[in-house]
This record gives sequence, structure tokens and C-alpha cells, in this order.
Amino acid sequence: MSAPTANSSSATADPGTLPRIRAGGRSFLALVLTPEAPLDVWLEALDVQVSRSAGFFAGKPIILDLSLVAPDTEGLADFLPALTGRGIHVIGIEGADREEPVFASWDWPEGFAGGRISPEADIPDDSVEPPPLAPGSLVIEEPVRSGQQIVWAEGDVIVLGSVASGAEVSAGGSIHVYGTLRGRAIAGIVGRPDARIFARVMEPELLAIDGFYAIAEEMPAALTGKPAQAMLVDETLTLRPLT
Repeated sequence: MSAPTANSSSATADPGTLPRIRAGGRSFLALVLTPEAPLDVWLEALDVQVSRSAGFFAGKPIILDLSLVAPDTEGLADFLPALTGRGIHVIGIEGADREEPVFASWDWPEGFAGGRISPEADIPDDSVEPPPLAPGSLVIEEPVRSGQQIVWAEGDVIVLGSVASGAEVSAGGSIHVYGTLRGRAIAGIVGRPDARIFARVMEPELLAIDGFYAIAEEMPAALTGKPAQAMLVDETLTLRPLT
């Protein structure tokens, strides 16, 4: 048998002639649920919250943090199926050992799916040091329409118009709405408890900062439809006049 020639398919191509491999990126906004015992009471409270804000969990990736739940907690074996039955899509679990016998029947998630498409990026070349990412604000000059979802983890989001009911704006930092805020605003998604939400007219469906949230029914009526700001005070989402 003759040796392969330089033109055969087994020959090594010149690296300089190979195409650059590119990969599209996806960014994720995952909500974290941290249940506490007793689990049946926690699930009842969850049902109440969901009934007040229909569709809040719909289609959203959820991280389940079990750090506050011991393996011998009553009802733990049926807890993940109970969440799944409520349409809650758990994409990751932390704070627990999947080898514990109580999790034997769980369909333990192995990875992530979905996410928002971000610009294409080259697979990094270790020989080239990438430039640092500069944080900044995202300015949105048009109104955010119902059904739109804005996610900007790099800093503040500034909306010069209004945010319609059914729209959602998420920011790594604070959110500023110069019009009417009627949709959902989620600030501090990268762990920023100092983030705030400002609106010239505050009429939101839901506000959240660093994982703590409040729905419309829980907000003071005196500030509804007025200039207001939301902030965390002792891990409680609090609304105050914008002065």
C-alpha cells in the first residue's frame, strides 16, 4: 500500500488557510428560587404570588437553590415535580448533593437552553489577551412595547419613553424610565442590592431588585401614577417619592 500523498484528505492543512471558527453567544437571565421548610406552605405562598402576577414565571429559566432545605425535609422528594407541574422550568439546581437518595426520582437538569442571542464572538485565542469589557449604560430612545424583553447586564438601562404593560426591562444596574412604567422592571440582576428603579410615572406590574420583588398589589397606592423610586431597605423592596 502506498503512502498518502500531500494532496490526500489525510494531509494537514496550512493553519493560515483555515476559516476562523466563530460562535454565537447567548446571555441568560435566570431567576433564583430559594425554598424553605415547610415546603407545602412555601408552595402555597408561591401559588398566591403567581396568581397575582400571571405569567411571571412563564418561559423563564429558573435556578433552584436548595441551600435552606435539608435532605430529610418532608415533601422534598416531590418538590421538583410540583414545580414542573406549575409550569416552572428549572434549568439548574444548586445547594444540594444530587446523590442524596431523596433525589433519586428527580429529573435533574443537566444543562441550559434558550437565552437571548448576543452578537457573534470569536472563540478566544489564548495567545492574544482580550481587551477588558467597559461597563456602560444602555439608552433606549423608543417606547418598550408589550411583549418586548430588554436584558442589559453590563450596567444601567435608561428608557426615554414608556414601558408598556406586558413588557420587561432587566438591568445589571439601575433602571430609569422617563415615561410611564407599566410593565416589569428587574434591576440588579448581577447581584447589585444598591440598584434602584426610577420612573416619572410609576404604574408597574412588578418590580424586582437583586432577587427581591413586589407586585402591583403590594405597592402603596399613594405612589401609584406618581414620580417614584424603588430600592431595597433591609431586603425589602420599598417605594419612595422621587424628589
